[in-house]
Formats: sequence, C-alpha cells, structure tokens
Amino acid sequence: MRTSRWGFFTILVFLLCAKTLLAYVFEFNLGAEDPLQYLLLAINPLGTSIVLIGLGMYIRKPKRAYITASVIYILLCVLLIANILYYREFTDFMTINTMLGSTKSVQGLTAGSLSLRPLDLVYFGDFIIILVSYLVYGLLNIMRFVNHQQLIWPHFGCQMDRRPVAYHRPLATTVIGLAIFMVTMALSEANRPQLLTRTFDRTYIVKYLGLGPFTVYDAMKTVRTNQVRSQADSASMDKILSYTQSHYASPNATYYGAAKGKNLIVIHLESFQQFLLGMKIDGQEVTPFLNSLVKDDNTLSFDNFFNQVGQGKTSDAENMLETSTFGLSTGSLFATLGTDNTFQAAPAILNQTAGYSTAVMHGGSGSFWNRDNTYKSLGYNYFFSGDYYYHSADMNTQYGIKDKLMLAESTKYLEHLQQPFYSKIITTSNHIPYTITDEDSDFPDAGTDDTTVNNYFKTAHYLDAALKEFFTYLKKSGLYDNSIIMMYGDHYGLSNERNKAVAPLLGKNTSDWTSFDDAQMQRVPLIINMKGLKGGVNHTYGGEVDVLPTLLHLLGIDTKSYVEFGQDLLSTQHQQLVAFRDRDFVTQRYTVINGQVYDNSTGAVADNLSAETTARLNRDQKKVNKELRLSDRLNQQNLLRFYTPAGFTPVNSKSIDFTTSLQQVLQLEQNRGSASTSMYTENNDQSTTSDYKTDAPELDGHESYITKFPAAVQKQTNSTGSSVSSSSSSTSATSDSSILESDSSN
Repeated sequence: MRTSRWGFFTILVFLLCAKTLLAYVFEFNLGAEDPLQYLLLAINPLGTSIVLIGLGMYIRKPKRAYITASVIYILLCVLLIANILYYREFTDFMTINTMLGSTKSVQGLTAGSLSLRPLDLVYFGDFIIILVSYLVYGLLNIMRFVNHQQLIWPHFGCQMDRRPVAYHRPLATTVIGLAIFMVTMALSEANRPQLLTRTFDRTYIVKYLGLGPFTVYDAMKTVRTNQVRSQADSASMDKILSYTQSHYASPNATYYGAAKGKNLIVIHLESFQQFLLGMKIDGQEVTPFLNSLVKDDNTLSFDNFFNQVGQGKTSDAENMLETSTFGLSTGSLFATLGTDNTFQAAPAILNQTAGYSTAVMHGGSGSFWNRDNTYKSLGYNYFFSGDYYYHSADMNTQYGIKDKLMLAESTKYLEHLQQPFYSKIITTSNHIPYTITDEDSDFPDAGTDDTTVNNYFKTAHYLDAALKEFFTYLKKSGLYDNSIIMMYGDHYGLSNERNKAVAPLLGKNTSDWTSFDDAQMQRVPLIINMKGLKGGVNHTYGGEVDVLPTLLHLLGIDTKSYVEFGQDLLSTQHQQLVAFRDRDFVTQRYTVINGQVYDNSTGAVADNLSAETTARLNRDQKKVNKELRLSDRLNQQNLLRFYTPAGFTPVNSKSIDFTTSLQQVLQLEQNRGSASTSMYTENNDQSTTSDYKTDAPELDGHESYITKFPAAVQKQTNSTGSSVSSSSSSTSATSDSSILESDSSN
C-alpha cells in the first residue's frame, strides 16, 4: 500500500497528539477548571504538531521528507516522555536549565519514576514496534544474504510515495497549524490575561499552550537572561553597594533586639487592604479581631504602609519581604529569575546569623509563581505546600485551601520545627473572585452593584475569623509567649476599576474620585504583635521593601552589610518616600502620579508649589527612578554573585529537597533527642494540635485532619521512629544548615 506524504504526516500528528492528551489526563496535574480550559487542553498540541512535523512537507525529495518528519516526531516524543518521567518525580516540567543539567536531573529520578507503567506502552509503543520490526527484518536479511538472495527492507505494509507534492500543500499545512495556534493563544489570553508576561506558573503555560510552546518560551527567556547576565561585572555591583550603604538607616535603640531569639511568624494576608480595618457594614465590623489586635498594647501597626507590587503581585510582595529589593518592571521576579539568582534573603540570614530553622506553609500549588524553586534560592529549609494539606472540593479555594483549614493544619508542622524558627504562612481565601459559602460566613452584603466588591468584605471577615482561631491556639499552646507575629497585606484586593463602587462605603462621592484616591487605596496593613512589645499606631510612610530591615533590627540583626533598598520603619533616619513600581511615589505631604502632584491633606492637585518644594520633589523622583533602576540591574544581572557580606554564605539551592520536608523535620527532631527545641519535644512528645479549635464546617467529624498527616506524605515519617507516624520509609538525617554550603556557581 502506498502512503502519501499527507497521510504519513497525518498519522504522525495524530500519534503525537494522542500521546500528549493521554499525558495531560493521566500524568500531569494541569488543574483544568472550566469547559474552555478543557477545550484548550484538547487543541493545544494540534497547532504546534502540525507546524513542526509539517516542516517535512517542504522537502522535495521523498526519502528526506519522510526522514525529516520522522526525526521531528521522535524529538517531540522524547520531549514529552522526558517531561512525563521528570513530572513523576518532581511534579514539575523540564526547563532549559534543567535539560542543560541533565546529568543531575537523571540522577535525581528514582526507580519509581523510571519504572514501567501500563500506559508507557502507549508512549513507547510505536518505537518498540519499529525497533522489533527492524530486528526481525535484519535477521531475515542475514538469512537471505547467506543464501545469496535479494535483501528486503521493512515498509510495515506501506510504501514511500515518490510522487511530487503539490506546491501549495506545505504552505497550507503551516497556515493551518499557525491558525490553530493563534486561536489557542487568543482563547488562552481571554481565560488567563497576561499569561506570558506575568508567568504565573509553568503548569499554566503547558495547560494553555502545550509543552512545545512552553519549551520554546522558556528557551527564549533563558537566552535573554543569560545575555543580560553575561554583560555584568563586579563594577556594576560596586555602584549598587555604594548606594545601599549610603541609604542605610540605623536601628531605633528602643526597638533594636526587642524580639531577639523569638520565633518569627509572618502571616501573608492575601489581597488585604488597610481600609478594611475599622470598617463596618450594617453595623458589623469587617475585621473585629484585627481591630482589637491593633488596639492591643503589644501591637505595633502602620497606617501609612503601601504595597509596591508590579505585575508579579503576590510574588513581588514576597520578594520585597524576603530580600528588600523591588520586583521587576514586567513579569514576576520569582518566575523569571528565582530559580538561578543569588539572594541575601531573610531565611538564609536568620539561619546563618541566629540559627533559625525556616519554613513556608501554603495550601496551594508549590509551582505557582515558581515558589518551589525560588524558596530554595532564598534559603528556606522546608516548604509545606498543598501536598501537605488535606484537600476536598469543599475545602478548596482557587489558589489553595480555605484559611481556617490551612491555619489549623499548619500547627502540626509548626510544632515540630526547631526553635527559634521563621515561618511564613500564606493565606488564600481572600483572593479574587472572593467566593465564600454561607456556611463559612454570614457577614451581611455590602449592597453595592458589584458582586465582587460585596464578596470582598465577606472573605475578609472570614480571614479575620481564621486569624482569631490561630492566635487563640498560639496563646493556649504557649507558642505565643516566645514568638513575634507579623501580618501584612500583599497587594490591593479591589482594582482601580472597582474603587468607585466602594467609594460610598468610604464616605466619598463617586464623581469626585481621582487618581489620588486610587493611590491612597494602595495602603495595606502591617501589624506586628509580640508580648511586651511597645505598641501603638505608627504613622510613618513606608512600603513593603522596608519590612526586612525593620524585622531584622527587631530580632537584633544589623543589616548594614546586606544589599537592601528598604529602610527600618522604626529608624529616626527613615526617609518617608514610597516608590511604586510604575515610578509614581508618595511622601508625607505629597503624592505624585504621572508627574501630577497632589496634596495629601486635601487630595487636590497641588498648585503654586514653591521652587524649593518643586526641587525637592524632583530629587525624590530621581531617587525613585534610581532605586528601581538599580534594583532591576541587581536582579536581572544577578549581581549578588559578585558580593558576599562577611559571615554570609551563598545558598546552595541544589542541596534542598522540599519533597521530604516533613521527613527532614522529624528526623532532625529525633536525632537531637532531649536537646531538641521543638514545641513537640518541649511538650514531652505530646502534640499541641488538640489545642486548636475551629468552627470550619468542613472539619465537622474530620477533626483528625488537624493532627494527622495526609496519606501522600505519611511515608516520609517512618524512618524517624517518631510516635507521630507508623508508616514506612527510609532516609538519612538532614541538618537545617546543610543547605547553606558554599556554591561557587553562584
């Protein structure tokens, strides 16, 4: 039977798409949530396959055309299979940097990921058939050669079509493929705006566009990053170091070291804005617990604290919190540079200077915002992502699990951390689209015409209730007495487009709303609570980039030798200048937006400014521009590889394995025995999780979720011999400080 080039091409495209779809369903957890996303999963392999395999159609000589199409098909299959094996082990997709370090990647694959599974016969089936056929034909040819007979060649029931291909067919093939790809792109952008510019998650790109486009996109990004880095030298670092050291603000003697040796618990308040504090709807407080906490004598809060995020949103806020450097002008620093950059971040600083164990707790996907890689670069010992929490349909939010459940479950990990510890807990319930059930919150409707705005108050009220439960546990368990707790809002929850809908609730007229009001809405809470802390409401103007030096000084760690663009908010030398990512800024007296100056006291355009004021604002603008430019240069060129402060060791991220975080925590606890400083050990090896009380309806009858580890991570606990588990596994001891070995590649 003669098979035309078009028929041969169609068969290859069909086989590749079929394998890819099987992988989407049975291998990758892509999290499709609506009919459009399922449609995109079905069509995204098609356009790329047609374009690439169709390149063979352009070759006029039949044999070369068939070979070219076959080689492209094989390479695409190899890419798919490599990602399947890699995903089985690391729950992630292979990047270009992963491929370039392929030896280490292969070494990291376990026997479980490489063992044959029934579905693998589909992925490898055509290769096996062809290989066996060639072997059989080879044996037959040997027999024919011995008997002086004519040699035969395998054609699998098909013969090569030697007829010339119509001139328009190759071009038509490419056009069809590109058209399908463009439709895929358009639908993806409609469902997930700024998919490529913000780079939320590698999983998102594969889900929307497919493995091929993801690999090409990652390659382009890698080349661009490497080009920028190759142009860097230590002289560029010298300029930045000169600026940050001259920008240093010495600590406030009253507060310096006030929390020395204390556990640091940071709670990331998702999309939480300052105006929520003290606000009432139908006479009910939106945040009754936080309102009471702000009034507590042991609480220090800041009411002129602004978010400074760009397109990276939550990840930008985390970056500023951890490193005191700004996010990028476009995209997410975590997603773009987090895997390979050198950082001088809070986890590594606290670990090396004060012996802190460090952990992140987040009930969502570890790969979102590239957290599973960036947290390693920052120096975190452990990452308890969504895999470490119980999940069911009624427990989930779009980005994790509900806050009451997540905070409750986090205690079973907190109590095993060696003290002092630094733990960052990321909440997710108060995230757009702000969906909450009536069982979770009976808070009244705000009564605006915008459902999103109305729901925003309900989810904020729910988060507030979750925080109250968590604080009650901290105090009952005794953990509160030895901890400092910091809470901050990461970014706005209501966009500028929705601010007018909330204006009447804030006592403002919608018709009078201006860009100045939008800027003031960028305030987010910064609340620091500790037993014995000198509290009060602080009116200092500052932003998220100022958090790290403030916290480190409270813990008694001087920041002068580190590269930080923020200043201690409690320092008398703090310059009250808040830079936004778009180069607008706010000072004590003025807000500058697109060059327009507003008076903070009136909200009106500031006319007739004195020459002195104008000159000062011009200097402020230059300072803002310089800070953002230097921060971008620092991160884009990875300049911290050229500067290591005395006593600091660059993080060796390659030695960190978050897949065994629980195993490492329990093993260390067991190895230290009576010398262990975990709360579990100090409580005579008795859990404190029973002290946690929650009214979360999802836990009714399932309270054991708070105390027990999910089945997916139970296997990590066996080798420790700890009474918290009876499952089986094996491991070796791991030290908290092992991740900080010197790595010359940094």
